[in-house]
Amino acid sequence: MTGRGDKSGSRKLPTDIFRLDAFLEMLSAERGAAQNTLEAYTRDLMDFGMLLSMRGRDFVAFNSGDVRAYLALMEANGLAASTAARRLSAIRQFGHFLMSENVRDDDPCSIIEAPKLARPLPKTVSVDEVDQLLEAANRYGAAIVDPDKQAYRRARTVCLMEVLYATGLRVSELVSLPLAAVARGERMINVRGKGGRERVVPLNGPALGAISIYVQCRADVLGKNTSPWLFPSRGKAGHLTRHRFAQLLKELAVLAEINPDSLSPHTLRHAFASHLLANGADLRAVQQLLGHADISTTQIYTHILEERLRELVETHHPLRSKK
Repeated sequence: MTGRGDKSGSRKLPTDIFRLDAFLEMLSAERGAAQNTLEAYTRDLMDFGMLLSMRGRDFVAFNSGDVRAYLALMEANGLAASTAARRLSAIRQFGHFLMSENVRDDDPCSIIEAPKLARPLPKTVSVDEVDQLLEAANRYGAAIVDPDKQAYRRARTVCLMEVLYATGLRVSELVSLPLAAVARGERMINVRGKGGRERVVPLNGPALGAISIYVQCRADVLGKNTSPWLFPSRGKAGHLTRHRFAQLLKELAVLAEINPDSLSPHTLRHAFASHLLANGADLRAVQQLLGHADISTTQIYTHILEERLRELVETHHPLRSKK
């Protein structure tokens, strides 16, 4: 439990585990929760369920004392405040679900305060580093003898990078783009994001060019083996996975002589937002492009503007301190 294991050997779940299944079905059907989200809720609530079982309680009967005990256990085991806050959120939503189903008539988390979080600034990369990555993508050479397949892999790599930096898509949104989204060569694409929310995102010239070249290479290599996905794969999902794209990004970082540990797919999403704001974009517009439901999520990027203003003052103000 909580990542440490239960040495007592008692790892039973509450007898009313079916309540958890019903909650997950609701998240999927009514809120359009992604599979990754459902798996995260499952892990968090099953871990909490093990504690409840040890305390002789079922899911429907847990109270604020159980929740506090769970929070204390996570703190004692050294789990990060962000992990504890995420698990508390899952428990809170599960409690609300039980109330909506008339299984219980009180909110066991109503007087529970979430762990205080230090809000980290998003990791990003400079414009020059993005240029280096895009150049590396154009030089990317997979270990494939067939020249057509090698051209296809290179075109796919360039397309992935150009589209990601041009749109700021989440990596899950990028790898699962349908072929139909770009089939007509339009400058705008429809993206289905978190919670099934749709938004329209524009493409710039380099992204459109990369898509055009890639789609042609894709047709040359796949032939009649059609796929509904823009970036098809033989894997279970049918399209390129987030994990494989993350691996590809690390390969490009090495090729571009950038520390691969400083890069992740989300880093380029941060770069997209930060670079837009640094060049005068409106915060509301960036919110819409990123698909954030709440502008407070987008406001974290304003540190880029604050840092830029500070540097301008320190560098150009006539009364700056002279060393």
